[in-house]
Amino acid sequence: MSASPAPLFEVRDLRVAFGRHGQFHEAVRGVSLTVAPGEVLGIVGESGSGKSVAMLAALGLNPEGSRVTGSVRFKGQELVGMSRRDLRKLRGSRVAMIFQDPLSSLNPVMTVGAQIAESVLLHNPGLPRRAAMERAAELLALVAIPQPDRRINQYPHEFSGGMRQRVMIAMAVANDPDLLIADEPTTALDVTVQAQIMQVLADLQHRLNLGLILITHDLGVLAGHADRVAVIYAGQVVEQAPVDDLFAQPGHPYTRGLIASIPNMAVEKERLFSIEGTPPALGRLPSGCPFNPRCSQARDICRSAVPPVSGPAQHRAACHFAFEAPATTDSPA
Repeated sequence: MSASPAPLFEVRDLRVAFGRHGQFHEAVRGVSLTVAPGEVLGIVGESGSGKSVAMLAALGLNPEGSRVTGSVRFKGQELVGMSRRDLRKLRGSRVAMIFQDPLSSLNPVMTVGAQIAESVLLHNPGLPRRAAMERAAELLALVAIPQPDRRINQYPHEFSGGMRQRVMIAMAVANDPDLLIADEPTTALDVTVQAQIMQVLADLQHRLNLGLILITHDLGVLAGHADRVAVIYAGQVVEQAPVDDLFAQPGHPYTRGLIASIPNMAVEKERLFSIEGTPPALGRLPSGCPFNPRCSQARDICRSAVPPVSGPAQHRAACHFAFEAPATTDSPA
């Protein structure tokens, strides 16, 4: 039996805390996950769950004054504690990230081609600028932008939202990274453009054998693109499983709630399900399971004891009653 390949990206017990008035509160609390070469890992959760903060901190992009502990390894190299200079060399070359808002991420007074060429030249300082601009045109063609030779001379405001997102993807893969982190790559895009952007990412992932992390709040996006899914709530991974297993048998009530919240277009006049309540604020976590105030299946032990992580090796959930069928008819199935 051959040994499984070493992970491309490995996060262990990652914690990120923010300070206020001399007190620190953890926004990310012990996140652990791995990504293998060529694998697509989906990270899903509500807004404020800590999914974006965790990945930004993993790449050393956490804000000044925050605290990061734990271990983040890329190809066996530890990133936590690495110097800013070495992190800058790594980011954009071996590891790249697509940020949420392409309009605010692009410089409005520079042409699109100049910005892509700049990302190429930053990691290839000896390359002639003309060659960098030719590479920019190639990258625009790679992400299916028509007339790339003309488009490189245009400015971001001359592109649609979907086109700007493609430009961000082109910049991210400009230096042939091994790992790509896409933070809400389809936010604020209509459904048709969402599908096009996800197809571009899927094509690039297969063509370049990228390890890909998709951060989203949309389980529907992950259903057709991810190999595995990590569900985050209140800064913790509450469930992690292969995507088919997650949808077939969700083990955590929060995951069941997220799945139940997906509209079913085949049912007429369906009443949409929503998870009651809101995620807990920093520094105000409830005792026991952090989800217990919103969980219709909560029992006394859920309010007093932190749940262990249980389940098969490939499908783990942090719940006292993981994989137990809901006891009431109004609970999400």
